[in-house]
Amino acid sequence: MTSSPHHHDLRAELETLTTEAFRPELAEIDQLPTLEIAKIMNGEDATVPAAVAARLPQIAAAIDAVAERMARGGRLVYAGAGTAGRLGVLDASECPPTFNTDPAQVVGLIAGGPGAMVTSVEGAEDSQELAAADLEALGLTDRDTVVGVSASGRTPYAVGAVEHARARGALTVGLSCNADSTLAAAADHGIEIVVGPELLTGSTRLKAGTAQKLVLNMLSTITMIRLGKTYGNLMVDVRASNDKLRARSRRIVALATGATDEEIEGALAATDGEVKNAILTILSGVDGPSAARLLTESGGHLRTALEKAAG
Repeated sequence: MTSSPHHHDLRAELETLTTEAFRPELAEIDQLPTLEIAKIMNGEDATVPAAVAARLPQIAAAIDAVAERMARGGRLVYAGAGTAGRLGVLDASECPPTFNTDPAQVVGLIAGGPGAMVTSVEGAEDSQELAAADLEALGLTDRDTVVGVSASGRTPYAVGAVEHARARGALTVGLSCNADSTLAAAADHGIEIVVGPELLTGSTRLKAGTAQKLVLNMLSTITMIRLGKTYGNLMVDVRASNDKLRARSRRIVALATGATDEEIEGALAATDGEVKNAILTILSGVDGPSAARLLTESGGHLRTALEKAAG
């Protein structure tokens, strides 16, 4: 089989990427005892938070821009292929139970569609057009944010998503694990977490994947804090959809108010199990409907609603 010039170009390009670099000192790693391999891998993993720390100003700037658009009704959309895509879907799917967001508010797009979560979809990551089509299906507007995620920083699906979103006037973030990446250059906010070569050459589900998970956790969590989805460090917007979450709801109301179990049960019953509303009824002495009205007027910010009730 003859290889085309394109294949040579791609191979040469991979050889220049830090995330694909070969580490000769680990060439005999398969000969080591299991505990030794685990120690080496753990040592590698320990370097990831420091790489994230080096990019905190860029991460914070991106979060402020995202929160500003989401406050106006925008959505947060992650787009990636393979591991990067799966991590985006993971982060997006955890927002509704944690912050009571509408499932359409934080969205994870993975190249090849939902089936690609569990099986590899051949060629999907190579298509910029596929990314544009996936975003068009969402009816993207200039209030939305698209975060392209790619370890290499050159995956066509992620780059295509960012380029298409930017042309639509949406805010764009490019999260990559190589310096000077195409993805970061294409985005309004480039975030490059350089974690260095992997234990297994090119296995970017390892350090690169961990780095992406940490940054996506920050993007969604701190954006939700900015949007008033928390009160201090309490998840006051948690949706009580099962026994564990109902128990957590009662505990959050207790931590926020110091009220008795009886008062808490009464408040949650009067507010349809809405934690934020229940806290407001206890701390401000207002009834359920008034609590709901105050929170609506305050854009969901509990601190603002408490000030209004006091004022």
